Amino acid sequence: MVTKINSLSVVGKYANFAAQQEIMSKQTIFVINRSEIAAGTRGASLGPEAIFTAARSLKNTFFSNYKKEDIGEVNDLLDSPTDHACAQRIEGLIEVHQRVSNKVAEILENGDFPFVIAGDHGSAAGTIAGIKKTYPDKRLGVVWIDAHGDLHTPYTTPSGNMHGMPLAIALNEDNLESKLNNVPENTAKLWADLKNMGVKGPKLNTEDLVFIAVRDTEPEEDFIIQKYGIRNYKVEEVNQLGTKTIVSKTLDRLKDCDFIYVSFDVDSMDPKATSYGTGTPVKNGLMPKQAKEILQGLMQSPKTVCMEFVEVNPCLDEKLNRMAEVAFELIESVVLNSKK
Repeated sequence: MVTKINSLSVVGKYANFAAQQEIMSKQTIFVINRSEIAAGTRGASLGPEAIFTAARSLKNTFFSNYKKEDIGEVNDLLDSPTDHACAQRIEGLIEVHQRVSNKVAEILENGDFPFVIAGDHGSAAGTIAGIKKTYPDKRLGVVWIDAHGDLHTPYTTPSGNMHGMPLAIALNEDNLESKLNNVPENTAKLWADLKNMGVKGPKLNTEDLVFIAVRDTEPEEDFIIQKYGIRNYKVEEVNQLGTKTIVSKTLDRLKDCDFIYVSFDVDSMDPKATSYGTGTPVKNGLMPKQAKEILQGLMQSPKTVCMEFVEVNPCLDEKLNRMAEVAFELIESVVLNSKK
């Protein structure tokens, strides 16, 4: 009996093997971004160092095995008044975005994996811009693991803090339908510059954005979520369905994307299970074990080309350095269990 071989199946297997080999050859490079100019509270700039301190306290040499690239910071802008009430220190955030974007693009162009450890979440749009600049013709999916939607704009913000705006920047969204603020012309121009960094216009489509654990949004953000049908896997769903199912559903939803970026804000976790060592803690979040399983599952995807951790603030930590310790445990576990 002659066994027929499906040539397409064989080709597919070899192609998959080649893809896995390419993934395994990538080096993880940590991009250190100490910016906190987009946050409303002080101390997030100390987050990356707090994570390194957590590792050193355990006499853990994990970080010695990986290259670290520090992009510098412009946090001295916090010592002066801001001229942009609806987009505080936007001129500095443009500089931070440019640095992050360039570094992420450089690492990707060299065939490696950028793992960003940042202060506040405001610069995440710079990370997205760097990915899109590297792959302008590819479709990018974003998994946003956070307590907050971060969909505000200068036209809708109640605070002016730009760590609530990175997704609006990446989506090229103004949300004028929910307008609360009159934005001066000079602020509007800088806002347009931010939205068009890397490549002009939106960096992703709303259908390619997935929320996990988002539970503290405002009406202006809810309008955007409902308008575009942005999927939010709430903590209740994670508890009910389990982390493997949530990862599977997330990846299936992004199946038409060429690449995926994962942005992890530590306030996605429940402060009682971690600490209040973050700028805007919200109760009823993920358990650290759930966060670990979700991050590991997403990191296993060959499409995941960048991951980011943000918003550890040791100045607010009532348990000494506990949030940084949890963040380090997650980072170590995710990297060591990846195929990058």
